[in-house]
Amino acid sequence: MEKVKEALAEEQTKGSFSLTIITGNSSILQQRIFDEILEDSPFTFYIPSWNLGQIVVEYMKL
Repeated sequence: MEKVKEALAEEQTKGSFSLTIITGNSSILQQRIFDEILEDSPFTFYIPSWNLGQIVVEYMKL
């Protein structure tokens, strides 16, 4: 979880980005990432229907 937090923070300092988090088919890992990191954050995110084993996180700096 710390690696995910660090990667998102680092990319955010650079400006807008799109980042893919590979979770495999672990719904538990996905839920932890949603609950502990993405919920209440400035990032938008989704799980693409063509690959349920990843989370795409996007950030747009205005």
